[in-house]
Amino acid sequence: MKLFMLGASGRVGQKITELAIQDGIDVHALIRNPERLPSILEKMTYTTGNVLDKEQIEEGIKGCDMVVSALSTEGGNVLSESIPLIIAAMKKEGITRIITIGTAGILQSRTEPHLLRYQSSESKRKLTRAAEDHHKAYNFLKECGLDWTIVCPTYLPDGDTTGSYRVEQDFLPDGGNKISTGDTAHFTFSLIKEPRFTKSRVGIAY
Repeated sequence: MKLFMLGASGRVGQKITELAIQDGIDVHALIRNPERLPSILEKMTYTTGNVLDKEQIEEGIKGCDMVVSALSTEGGNVLSESIPLIIAAMKKEGITRIITIGTAGILQSRTEPHLLRYQSSESKRKLTRAAEDHHKAYNFLKECGLDWTIVCPTYLPDGDTTGSYRVEQDFLPDGGNKISTGDTAHFTFSLIKEPRFTKSRVGIAY
């Protein structure tokens, strides 16, 4: 198996990449700033480029079997602008499986099930820009016809892997209020090894 990794130098993406490399999985990443890569990531191959460049995505994805994206919004609309390009490149290359890191804001609200959490009284955030961009990306994935899963962590502090956490399809586990970057990566990697929660969002929390 060969992964096409996006966001490999980020807090969660780096940990997913490390797990894949340790497991002997080939990783090819699209990296905007290769000089920022930690030494562990030198064990993978990469294409220098930008996720908003259609040709650079198409070049990087060649020969890969699955896409894993830990991209963030980067304070703008990076997710919603890049995901259609990624989907198109996957279809061109014949790749069907994509796992992305989202946010708990795009899970369903328990108190107002017709709303997403960021739209409901469950959300404590006053600013919704990032959640709105994740929502747009989610809508693209829903309509793409591919085999997708969005891992949706709540408050995400840096932290190691414990392997002890709760997950729930389409909802945040009841009472969950945080999950470490290490455990988010651990769960995401488990989906690479064993496909589950296809065409679904998955909430993750302690």
